[in-house]
Amino acid sequence: MLLDVSFAVDSNPLPVAAEVARTAEEIGFAALWTPETGHNGFLPLVLAAEHTSRISIGTAVAIAFPRSPMVTAQIAWDLAAFSGGRFILGLGTQIKAHIERRFSTPWDAPVGRLRDYILALRAIWQSWQSGDRLNYRGQFYQHTLMTPFFSPGPINDPDIPIYIAGVNSGLAHLAGELCNGFHAHPLNSAKYTAEVLRPQIAIGATKAGRNPADCAVAGSSFVITGPDSESRERVRTFVRQQISFYGSTPTYRAVLECHGWGHVGEHLSQLASQQRWAEMPALVTPEMEETFAVEADPADVGLALRERYDGLLDRIGLYMPFIPGQMDDFWRKLAADLR
Repeated sequence: MLLDVSFAVDSNPLPVAAEVARTAEEIGFAALWTPETGHNGFLPLVLAAEHTSRISIGTAVAIAFPRSPMVTAQIAWDLAAFSGGRFILGLGTQIKAHIERRFSTPWDAPVGRLRDYILALRAIWQSWQSGDRLNYRGQFYQHTLMTPFFSPGPINDPDIPIYIAGVNSGLAHLAGELCNGFHAHPLNSAKYTAEVLRPQIAIGATKAGRNPADCAVAGSSFVITGPDSESRERVRTFVRQQISFYGSTPTYRAVLECHGWGHVGEHLSQLASQQRWAEMPALVTPEMEETFAVEADPADVGLALRERYDGLLDRIGLYMPFIPGQMDDFWRKLAADLR
């Protein structure tokens, strides 16, 4: 199991990208991922690539549909070339409300549209690498013009890995069919991964004539830890807030339903619609907390993660910020324990 790390989502990663990337590589993380929330997910990776030589870098995730496949293809091509083949393109669909109301772009058949998007990307890359005519005609995307002036030309590492993110079975199936990896949502559990995600990835891969092992499964785990009870309780409060926030999203309810907690998700959605955010964490029971989070002393976090996720996740990250100079010994031991 490989240990990954992500930039914090609540601040602009650009000013710290170089330092975070250098330190992450020195500590032994396998990959550094950028989210796309309040800031662009691609820009910090330019700095990360420039200041490292071994660590993989990727988006987890860039939102696909607001960008033309041609736009995404170009960004990914340049990052792959600049990083020496260390770039991983992570794509996500987002949810309907954000695509339509925040990005003002179409939302229809998200699984089918993302399949078409991925095929379009690979057709564009193939055209650039080979010089062959671009003639992609899909259900949602058509790319039929590429002149030498606008082609970046071949690169040394043209086979750019594509990961997609998702919660439900349709996207897991698509990952098995077409992708190099699948990013499981932070609201996840060993049971849901074993009974829903892994089987759907295998079905998609088998139908496409692929080996399911060719699609890595990456996850992010809530971890409750700390050097003393007071610090651990602060983390516990944060984890309960995040579980309740994610659990309020109807799209993610399948994870709760897998454990018989669908009614809790409905209640959380009602509270969220009334903006009663402060009341939501109280609905997270100790059993839910234990299911969605790993609790251990700092020295034992690696062992606890292995016990829960070995055979289920190929890559794992912690749902907590990595700040160079803070807890470096903890992260270094964790990376060694999971290597």
